[in-house]
Amino acid sequence: MEESNSNKHIANNVARAIVAALDWNSTSDSRKAAVSFLESESCSYFDRVLSFVLKGIANWPMRSKILQVVIKFVQPPACITIKAGDVRVLASTSFVLVKRDWSSEIRLHAFKMLQHLVRLRWEELSPTEHRNFANAAVELMAEIANSCEEWALKSQTAALVAEIIRREGLELWKELLPSLVSLSSQGPIQAELVSMTLRWLPEDITVHNEDLEGDRRRLLLRGLSQSLPEILPLLYTLLERHFGAALSEVGRQQLDIAKQHAATVTATLNAVNAYAEWAPLQDLAKYGIIHGCGVMLTSPDFRLHACEFFKLVSQRKRPADASVSEFDSAMRNIFQTMMNVSRDILYKTGSSAGVMDENEFEFAEYICESMMSLGSFNFQCISGDSTILSLYLQQMLGFFQHFKLALHYQSLLFWLALMRDLISKPKVTAHSADGSAFNSAGASSGQADDEKRRTLSLVNDDMCVVMLDISFQRLLKKEKVFYGKSLSPAALELWSDDFEGKGDFSQYRSKLSELMRLVSSFKPLIAGAKISERILSIIKSIPNSQMPVQDLAVMESIQVALENVVNAVFDGSNDFAGGSSEVHLALCRIFEGLLQQLLSLKWTEPALVEILGHYLDALGPFLKYFPDAAGSVINKLFELLMSIPFVVKDPSVSSARHARLQICTSFIRIAKAADKSILPHMKGIADTMAYMQREGSLLRGEHNLLGEAFLVMASAAGIQQQQEVLAWLLEPLSQQWTQLEWQNNYLSEPLGLIRLCSETAFMWSIFHTVTFFEKALKRSGIKKGNMNLQSSSTIHPMASHLSWMLPPLLKLLRAIHSLWSPSISQMLPGEIKAAMTMGDAERYSLLGEGNPKLSKGALTFIDGSHVDMSKEGHTETNEADIRNWLKGIRDSGYNVLGLSMTIGDPFFKCLDVHAVGVALMENIQSMEFRHIRQLVHAALIPLVKHCPIEMWEVWLEKLLHPLLIHTQQALAFSWSSLLHEGKAKVPDVLGIFAGADLKAEVMEEKLLRDLTRETCLLLSTIASPGLNTGLPSLEQSGHASRVDASSLKELDAFASNSMVGFLLKHNGLAVPALQICLEALTWTDGEAVTKVSSFCASVILLAISTNNVQLREFVSKDLFSAIIKGLALESNAVISADLVGLCREIFMYLCDRDPSPRQVLLSLPCIKPQDLVAFEEALTKTASPKEQKQHMKSLLLLATGNMLKALAAQKSVNIITNVTMRPRSSVNAPETRIDEGETVGLAAIL
Repeated sequence: MEESNSNKHIANNVARAIVAALDWNSTSDSRKAAVSFLESESCSYFDRVLSFVLKGIANWPMRSKILQVVIKFVQPPACITIKAGDVRVLASTSFVLVKRDWSSEIRLHAFKMLQHLVRLRWEELSPTEHRNFANAAVELMAEIANSCEEWALKSQTAALVAEIIRREGLELWKELLPSLVSLSSQGPIQAELVSMTLRWLPEDITVHNEDLEGDRRRLLLRGLSQSLPEILPLLYTLLERHFGAALSEVGRQQLDIAKQHAATVTATLNAVNAYAEWAPLQDLAKYGIIHGCGVMLTSPDFRLHACEFFKLVSQRKRPADASVSEFDSAMRNIFQTMMNVSRDILYKTGSSAGVMDENEFEFAEYICESMMSLGSFNFQCISGDSTILSLYLQQMLGFFQHFKLALHYQSLLFWLALMRDLISKPKVTAHSADGSAFNSAGASSGQADDEKRRTLSLVNDDMCVVMLDISFQRLLKKEKVFYGKSLSPAALELWSDDFEGKGDFSQYRSKLSELMRLVSSFKPLIAGAKISERILSIIKSIPNSQMPVQDLAVMESIQVALENVVNAVFDGSNDFAGGSSEVHLALCRIFEGLLQQLLSLKWTEPALVEILGHYLDALGPFLKYFPDAAGSVINKLFELLMSIPFVVKDPSVSSARHARLQICTSFIRIAKAADKSILPHMKGIADTMAYMQREGSLLRGEHNLLGEAFLVMASAAGIQQQQEVLAWLLEPLSQQWTQLEWQNNYLSEPLGLIRLCSETAFMWSIFHTVTFFEKALKRSGIKKGNMNLQSSSTIHPMASHLSWMLPPLLKLLRAIHSLWSPSISQMLPGEIKAAMTMGDAERYSLLGEGNPKLSKGALTFIDGSHVDMSKEGHTETNEADIRNWLKGIRDSGYNVLGLSMTIGDPFFKCLDVHAVGVALMENIQSMEFRHIRQLVHAALIPLVKHCPIEMWEVWLEKLLHPLLIHTQQALAFSWSSLLHEGKAKVPDVLGIFAGADLKAEVMEEKLLRDLTRETCLLLSTIASPGLNTGLPSLEQSGHASRVDASSLKELDAFASNSMVGFLLKHNGLAVPALQICLEALTWTDGEAVTKVSSFCASVILLAISTNNVQLREFVSKDLFSAIIKGLALESNAVISADLVGLCREIFMYLCDRDPSPRQVLLSLPCIKPQDLVAFEEALTKTASPKEQKQHMKSLLLLATGNMLKALAAQKSVNIITNVTMRPRSSVNAPETRIDEGETVGLAAIL
C-alpha cells in the first residue's frame, strides 16, 4: 500500500511536470523547473527519457510532434531500452494524464501509452495488478461516458479495454461481460462505448498482428466464438433499441438526444461489421443480425454502414461441413434482401440520370458491389431456384445497362465471371437451331454441368442482345464523344480518365471485349445479327460520304466490336466448320450481307477509308471459312489504297499518308487471319504491286508492308513458296544494297553519315531496306505448328541471302557507333549532336509517364520511340528525323543480326568474325547504356544461344571479351556512384538536364538497372541447361557431399560441352564475368540477382566437379562471402531461398577441400566456434537438402545477429483500420465529427 501511494505521488508529480512543460500559459521559469524535476533522481529512467525529449518544448509550435516522439519511446525497438524503467510509474502517470484535468491532446497520448503498456509490458505487472488495471480501465469507460467528451477519447478508452481483454483472455472477458451489458443499458453514450469495445475485440482475428502469437489468436477466436450467443443478441438489442429511440427522439424534436442514439447505432453497426467476416453465417442469421442490418438499409443515415455488413458477408465462402444447408438458407435471405433493395434502386434510377443524387448513387454502388460479390462467391446458393435466379440475373442485367458507369462496371465483373464459367471449354460443342452453343459431353459432366445448363437456359436471347448493345456503346471514352451528335450514346455515363479505382480504359475495354467474345460464342447468330445491324445503321447515317469528326470515334469503337464478334464466332477452337449446317448458312448470309455493304461503299475521305479498311480486316477470320469472298476484299483494299492521294502538297497534313499505311497493314492482318484463303490471289496481289511501282504510286514504306503481308501469305504455303517470294522481294533490294558506290560514299570514313543525313530520300531508302530485312527474317521460316513436318536438314529460306545482306549492314552499324566516339562526336554538326541524345518518347518511357501524342503515321518501337513514316518523301530532315532514323537503323540492325544468328551455320560461316567484332565492339566504350542493353538483348544473347560449339572459340572470345570488360567497369562505377552519392552517372543523360534534376536521377537509375539486368540475363543464358549439357548434377542426398578426389576432372574437360566451363577456361572472359557476379550480389537489384544466380550455381558446380584450385578458392571464399553480403540486402529477399541453397552447396561440398568456407562463417560478427560445430553436426543428421538449407539459414541469421534482411520473415504490415473498406463521403456518422489530425484507436498505436 505504501509503495502504491508512493507511485501515485510520483505519478502526480510527473504528470504536473509534463503539463507544466507543455502548458501554453506556463512561464519560462516554470517550464525549466518542470524539466529539471523530470531530470532529477526522483524520476525513473523512463521519465528521464521523456524529460530529454521535453527539452525541445522551447519551440512551442512543435509540441504536437514532440509528443508523438514521446510515444515512440514506448514502441519497439525503443521499448527494449526502457525495460529498466518502472512500469508502475508509467501506468500511474498515464492514468493521471487521461483524467479530464488535462487537455485532449495530452489525454490522447496518455491513452496510447496505456495501450502500449498493455501490449508490450503487460508481463511486468502481477496478476493482481492486471485485475486492478482492468478495473481501472472499465471505470474509465463509466467516467468518459459523457456527452461533452470527444469521440476520439471514447474510442481510445474502448480500444484500451479491448486490448486488456485480448491480453488476459477468456476468463477476464467472462467476468467483464455482465458489467458491459449492464453499462450498455444505462444510456446511449454508455451503449456506444460498449459497442466500440465489442468492435475492437476481434481486431486481431480480422487483421493480422505479428505481436499476437498463433496460440493466443486461436484462444481469442475460441473465446469470442463461444461468446457469440451473448455478443450477437446484445448487438441486435442495441441496434433495435437505439434505432427506435433515435427515430422517436427525432419525432419529438429532441435532436441532441437523437444524435446520441444515432452515434450508438453507428458504433453498433461498426461492431457488427467486425464480426461479419468470421462469425458463422448461421449465427448472424439466428440472432437477427442479418435482419437488423437489412432494416438499416431503409435509413438514409445508417444504410452505408449496413451496406458494409452485406458486402462482407456476401464474400463468405460456403462451408464444407454439415452446416452447409443453414449457410445456404442464410445466404438466400441475404440474396433476397439485396434483391429487394436493388429492385427499388433500378425502379427509381434505371432509366433516367436526373433522379439520382450523389447520396443515392453511393448507396446504389454499395448495393451493386454486394450483388456482384454474392453472384461471384455464392451463386450456387440460388442456382437451384429458377425463380430467384432468373430475377437475380435480370437485376444484374439492369445494373449492366445502368447509365452510371460505376454500377455498370460492377455488373460487368459479375457477367464476365459468370460467362467464363458457363462457356468454359466444353468437351463437345454443338450449335442448336438458334445458334446457341452448349455442352453435349453427356452424363459424365455431372451435376455441375446440369446447373450450368439450367443457368444458360435463363441467359436468353434478349439478355444477350442487351449485353452486346450496351457493350458496343460503352467501347467509347467520354473524352472522344460530343453528346447530342447522331451516333453518340448520350444516355450513358461513358468511361472518363477521372474514373478512379478501376484501372485504365484499355483494361476496362479488354473486359468488355472478353464479354462480347463470350456472348458471341454462346449466341453466334444473335451476335452476328446485332453487330451487322449496328454497322449498317452507322453506314446509313453518313450523308454524302462525309462524317463529323466527333462521330469517327463511334465508328472506330464499332470496329473493335466487329473484331471481337468475328473472332469469337469463327474461332477455330469453337470448331465452327463442324457446327450445325443451318447455323453455318445463317451466319454466312449475315456476314456476306455485311461484307457486300462494306464493299459497295465509295468512301474517299482518308479517315473513313482507314476505318473501312479496319472493318474489312476485322472480317479476316470469316474469310478463312468463306474463301470465295477473299478476292473481292483484296480488290477493295487496293481500290481504297489507290483512291487516297499519293502526294500531299502540305506536309503537315498526314492523314492521307497514315490512311495509306493503315490499308497496307490491313493486308497483313487479313493474311494472318484468313490463312490459306489468300493463296490463290497471291499472283494478283503481286501484279498489282508491280503496276503501282511502275506508276510510282507506292512508297517504300507501303511496299515493305505489302511485302510483309506477302511473306505471311507465303508462310502458309511452305518453304519453297517462301523462297520464291523472298527472291522476288529481295532481288530489287540487293541490287541497290550491294553497290559499293553508296558504301564508299557514306560508310567508308567517319563523316560520311553527315552527308547521308543530308540526302533525305536515300537515307529513308536505306532505313526501309534494313527494316524489310528484319521483317523478312521474322516472317520467313517454319511455322511453330509445322515444325514436326519439316526435316531438320531443311535450309532456312533466308540462308542464301545473308551473305549479301549482312556485310553492308555491319559497315552501317559501325559508322553509326563511331558517331559517339569522342574524336568524331566533337566534329559533328549541332543538329546531329542533338539527334544523338534521347528524344522525348524515350525519356517519357524511362520516367513511366504517358507518351507524347504521336503524329499519324508514326511507327512505335518497343521502348516507346517512334519513326514518323508519314514524312517519307519529304526533302528536308530535322533533328527528330535524324534521331528516329538512327534509332530505327540501330534497333532493326541489331534485330537482323540476332535473327540471322538463329539460322545457325549459314550465319557463322558466311561472315568474317573480325568484321562483326569491329562493327559491334570497336566503340563499345563510347556506347550509352541504352545502346549496350539493346545490343546485348537483340544480338549477343542470340549469339550465345545459337553459336555452334565448334565456333565458340572464335566468336565468343571475339565478341564477349570486350563487352564483359566494359560493362563490368561501367556498371561498377555507376552503381558505386548511385549507392554512395545518390546519382548513377550514366552517359545517356549527360547534356539533357541541367543541374541535379530529379527526373535525370530517375532516368539514370532506370538505365543502370536495365543494363544490369540485361547483362545478368546474358550470364544466365550462358548458364542455361541447353548450353551446358556436360555439367554433372549434384546428388539430392545431403550425405553425398564428399566428392571422391579421383572423380574430379580438369576444367578443360568441360570446355567443349559447357559454355560456363568454356568461359571459365578463358581468363579474359572469366575474370570480368565473375567480377560482375560478385558485384551484382551487392547491388540493390533483386531482379538482376535472380538472373545471375543460375550462373553462380553453374560456377559452384564446376568448382565442386573439377580439380581447379583457383576456381575452388574463388567459390569457397569470394563467392561465398559475396552471397552472404547479398543476403544482407532486403532487395534480394525474392531470391533468398536460392542464395541460401548456394551457400549450402558451397559449404557441404567444399568445406573438406578448402578451409575458406569455415573461415568465412567464423568471420561473421556473432558466431561462436561451438555454433559452427553444432551446425555441422546438424547437417550430418539429415539427408534432406531442404532441412540442410534451413540449418544454413538459421546459422547465417545467428552468425550475423539477424542482420540479413533478405532472410527476415516477411511480416504483414500491422494496419488496424475501421472495418469500413473505403471512405464514405456521405455518412453523417459521429466518427467523422472530429478531425484528430492522426489515426485514432488501435490504428494509432501500431
